[in-house]
Amino acid sequence: MKNIKSNLKFVFILTTFSLLLLTSCQDKKNQEDGHEEQQSENEVALTAAQFQTVGIQTGSIENRNLNLVIKANGYTTVPPQNMANISTLIGGTVKDILVLEGTYVKKGKVLATLQNLDVVEMQEDYNSAVANIEYLQLEYNRQKTLSDENVNPRKILQEVKAKLDVEKARAKAAKSKLQTLNMSTNGSSLIPIISPISGYVGKISIAKGAFAESGTTLFEVVDNSQMHLDLNVYEKDLGSIATGQTIDFVLTNQGNKAIKGTIFGINKSFSNESKSVAVHAKINPADSKDLISGMYVSANINIKNATVPALPKDAVVKNGDKFFVYIQEEHIEKATVKKSETHGHKEGESHSEEEEGHDEIYFKAIEVIPGTTDLGYTEVKFVEQIPANAKIVIKGAFYLLSAMKGGGEHEH
Repeated sequence: MKNIKSNLKFVFILTTFSLLLLTSCQDKKNQEDGHEEQQSENEVALTAAQFQTVGIQTGSIENRNLNLVIKANGYTTVPPQNMANISTLIGGTVKDILVLEGTYVKKGKVLATLQNLDVVEMQEDYNSAVANIEYLQLEYNRQKTLSDENVNPRKILQEVKAKLDVEKARAKAAKSKLQTLNMSTNGSSLIPIISPISGYVGKISIAKGAFAESGTTLFEVVDNSQMHLDLNVYEKDLGSIATGQTIDFVLTNQGNKAIKGTIFGINKSFSNESKSVAVHAKINPADSKDLISGMYVSANINIKNATVPALPKDAVVKNGDKFFVYIQEEHIEKATVKKSETHGHKEGESHSEEEEGHDEIYFKAIEVIPGTTDLGYTEVKFVEQIPANAKIVIKGAFYLLSAMKGGGEHEH
């Protein structure tokens, strides 16, 4: 009886130990499976052959002197004093058009001539007033002599003087009207339309024989030598903007040609509902000659130079709305694949299998926050700290991203 109890006690202890061992193994297996599942989300493995074929290159963080920039969009424009919308002060029939669109004209060039009979009356008024002035001046001199000798009453002298002053005023007004119309007091009755600035003729809004209304724009002339940029900068960036800062901009519709400029003015009021402020920048004269007012540009305003941690820009890849770099992990594992020898066997015949081993190199995706990009390098800030001697992939990161997402995986 005593032996039976001892045997039962031994069986109970052995069973309990077996259950504990099985549970421990199962928990360990679950932990390993969970770890592997967690690793698979941000890790990718390449064979040594793939590593060589893709041309993966690694490097380390560098401290680079990069330009910190603020991005802004805007348009090319010219100052108001370098753009003229030319009209006429008096209507008339278009007699001649003497220029073509796109031609360069100098200040004072006659662009067209108008015909209006009212200017003939202006010339007649002026010439008549001048003739009366000559007569009244002689009469005034005569009356003054008589008045000084007390021959005629002084009242007659005053009347002559009043008439002389009226004619002088009438002559002056008629002459002023003619000069405003760029006409002489004698000569042709044609009204010349003259360019007030030097520049290129833009749109011509009249036709020969048509009636040109007063106040309506007939010609546009633009002087592109003072071309500048109007950039829209948002409120959050205004504190970093100052006159004298340099900018680099590209013409998005002109092959992304890069041009430089300098900020010379900042508006003190918001320009629209988007809470942006117009920032004005001069363009280097050598680059402005081929520009046209109204071109859309994308610009980088250079705030300052700063030494920041940076990587080659190809090292940073985007996955969804986040950015990553890849680091090479230290562990290299031996993987095995089954190699079937089916070549040369007919259907129904047996075939042998053997195992072939190869090394796998692991890479881990690390989230970063990119900053400014300049001279082929991008500023990076790591969300989590990485080892100081980490091997960061600087070439081939895009391939690793594709492999991690399933586009470049290999079987093993």
